[in-house]
Amino acid sequence: MRERNRAAAWTPLLLTFLAWGVLAPRPALAAALAHAAPAKATARATFAGGCFWCMETAFEGQTGVLSVTSGYAGGDVKNPTYHEVGAGGTGHAESVQIVYDPSRTTYAALLDIFWHSVDPTSANGQFCDRGNQYRSAIFYHDAEQKRLALETEKKAEAEIRIKKPFETEIVPFTAFYPAEEYHQDYFRKNPADYHAYREGCGRDRRLRELWGDKAAKPKV
Repeated sequence: MRERNRAAAWTPLLLTFLAWGVLAPRPALAAALAHAAPAKATARATFAGGCFWCMETAFEGQTGVLSVTSGYAGGDVKNPTYHEVGAGGTGHAESVQIVYDPSRTTYAALLDIFWHSVDPTSANGQFCDRGNQYRSAIFYHDAEQKRLALETEKKAEAEIRIKKPFETEIVPFTAFYPAEEYHQDYFRKNPADYHAYREGCGRDRRLRELWGDKAAKPKV
């Protein structure tokens, strides 16, 4: 009885709503839909800068960054494993893919973090990690990202303290493959190992030599 009364109470309201949807002028319906909450627009950025554990921390916690995923980009083998990439035969670089909210940050701002998180003068590796799989790279997703990458490269060349040719690749994005789960948020899962690696690899020391006070400082 209680359920029947509830249905009876809702029937007039439902009929009114349906009638409004059918009979209301299309502009009125369009206006109502326009005021509905839109799906949040997001964008992606993909960078390589040596060890992806450290590149994760460069972007985690930054304003407008929604997620940072460690993975592999720039190669020609589908679904590579960590060991395959590490062996250097797939063409991939350890990379991070960032999902961000363009209303809260910009691709140019992410590029600023990128340049000050890497040694762009280092060929065939980064810091203590050597090999093509540790190269630095910007994988641009569209023409605007390419334009901004080249534009900010010139700015970085003017800022860097050690004047040597830049070796960072600026190349089209093709595919990104997330790394194995144990690599994701490694700095949280294994903080002692992460900090020991980062310190032992001399990453922050080299960044200070290159960029001085502009060297990127992780927020996490």
